[in-house]
Amino acid sequence: MKTIVGESKRYLDINLSDRSWTAFSPPEEDLRDYLGGKGLGLKLIYDRADSGARLAAMDPLGPDNILAFMMGTFVGTGATCSARFAGVTKAPLTGIMVGSSCGGPFGMACKTAGWDGILVRGAAEKPTTLLIDEEGARFEDAGDLWGLGTDEAQRRLVAKPRQGALVIGPAGENGVLYANIRSGNRYLGRGGMGAVMGAKRLKAIVATGQSFRIEPADKASFEKHRDIGRKYINRNAFVLGYRAYGTNYGVEPGIRAGFAPVRNFRDRTDERCRALSGEAMASRYKTRHAPCAPCSVLCGKKGTYPDGAERHIPEYETIGVWGGNILNFDPDLVGIWNDLMNDLGLDTISAGVTVSWAMEAAEKGLRPSGLAFGRTDNIAGILEEIALREGEGAELSLGSKRLAEKYGGMDFAAQVKGLEMAAYDPRAGWGQGLNYAVANRGGCHLNAYPIALEAMFGYIPPYTTLSKASWVAFLEDLFDAVNATQTCQFSIFGYLLEPPIARLTPKPLLKMAMTLLPGAAQLVLDWGALSGQVEAITGRRLSQRDYLKVGRRSHVLERHMNVLMGVGPADDTLPRRFLEEAATKHPDKSVVPLGPMVKAYYRKKGHDGNGVPTAKLLASLGIPAAGRKR
Repeated sequence: MKTIVGESKRYLDINLSDRSWTAFSPPEEDLRDYLGGKGLGLKLIYDRADSGARLAAMDPLGPDNILAFMMGTFVGTGATCSARFAGVTKAPLTGIMVGSSCGGPFGMACKTAGWDGILVRGAAEKPTTLLIDEEGARFEDAGDLWGLGTDEAQRRLVAKPRQGALVIGPAGENGVLYANIRSGNRYLGRGGMGAVMGAKRLKAIVATGQSFRIEPADKASFEKHRDIGRKYINRNAFVLGYRAYGTNYGVEPGIRAGFAPVRNFRDRTDERCRALSGEAMASRYKTRHAPCAPCSVLCGKKGTYPDGAERHIPEYETIGVWGGNILNFDPDLVGIWNDLMNDLGLDTISAGVTVSWAMEAAEKGLRPSGLAFGRTDNIAGILEEIALREGEGAELSLGSKRLAEKYGGMDFAAQVKGLEMAAYDPRAGWGQGLNYAVANRGGCHLNAYPIALEAMFGYIPPYTTLSKASWVAFLEDLFDAVNATQTCQFSIFGYLLEPPIARLTPKPLLKMAMTLLPGAAQLVLDWGALSGQVEAITGRRLSQRDYLKVGRRSHVLERHMNVLMGVGPADDTLPRRFLEEAATKHPDKSVVPLGPMVKAYYRKKGHDGNGVPTAKLLASLGIPAAGRKR
């Protein structure tokens, strides 16, 4: 086995239209400034767009759209939580950029085949599978795979432990605007990446790895920082909750704090949701670990259902939008539907929120439908119709925003910039409301995830605007650095909250500082165990602040690209439900006072009054004018 020190710096540029490929290396300054995950994917697409007008005109489902798969820094090194890789493209659901992170086996297989990333452009004439190994790419006919679900497609394609695949199901083949991509039992889930693959008639990419081992440039420093980081992660309360119960650990706090989505986000709590909690599922299904590999968080779970089937336990988001949000409190059904959506290749969040919108629209007489809150017998059938774009599913495949534009009901379409919101009602934490409103890819909970500080940890009061702009801006930068590295975002609270300064400071004092002096609190937080691993792997000097700037650069570049594609201040908002409807079943009445927070956020981020990154900001981050390479 051959050895790669740090990075191979080898990338594939694949053109499906003429079945050609070339190998290239990005400029060293791009590898330094963006590291190699989501941020570098954005930069490579940005450079190839030639102009802002071309980027704006690019059809997400046309041959000119580029689909980037970026392995990042950690994959293959043995770093803490180092299974993840990124997908980046222009999203068919939203018409703007989307990045997604996945923990499946494809990343390890591709990286150890010697490739740090892949760009896919063009469109094949007929269904195609790409085969990747250390020699490059091969193209194979996939006619016999077209129409198969992701379970059977993976079973046929992945024959060796050193292989990993990216596959789409019928939803991607048929152009469902929120179709996803599967790798093992993990997913590139948001924005419709599966539809991009389907439009390119690309059924799958299979990588055969383990031709190379990845070694850090400074092994001793790497092992020191890795061990420190692992210690921090292993004692963090957030991680321990997820390790015990999976991401459904969030159900109980959601009921108490009022971020549980109920009846299409009309009600913020319902005691019946307790049947869907991680604790209840652990008991009911005798759950055990089913993590990404390698992993220290261990949030993935699987268990045995009453019908005897072994299933992966649905994530919190899936439980939230397919549970209380449609008035279903049967966890068995959510598990069955989750398996079905995974096989069909559907994003569970967008599918669930679109269905709940249709239920409310029917209730209000805006659009006829057999879908209704509390009715579950027709859900499996509607999911198949969505994936095949047949019957009522043909419209539901377009997402909630397009349906609301046609029928009305935009006030209760739980989406931002066309992307359906995840299962956190922002009235329970005003920072989470700001997070949703300004998130680059739309209704994304992982843009900054302040709900954890507000309603789960209790470090920041949920019902105040104090410090929210500062924390959203800071966490955006840090999370985009994490997504450049490609490690698990769930690990970040261990890195931030377990070093001595944060751990030993009395919580009331830390809470006061985080609320009243957020800038000072951020200055003393320590994520050196994370940035130190990146520095040791790559051999490039990278201070904590340098690492944060990598994330800031990636985040601002994405915002800049979205502005070129038409995003403006009117898009940085929330549905009226969260701005005006204060009375819910939760005892705390709340709406999100969004306007002042958005203005404060623009100032904090360095944008002008319309949310446009200023020329000064772009220059300070080394981001060139549209289409002009550095």
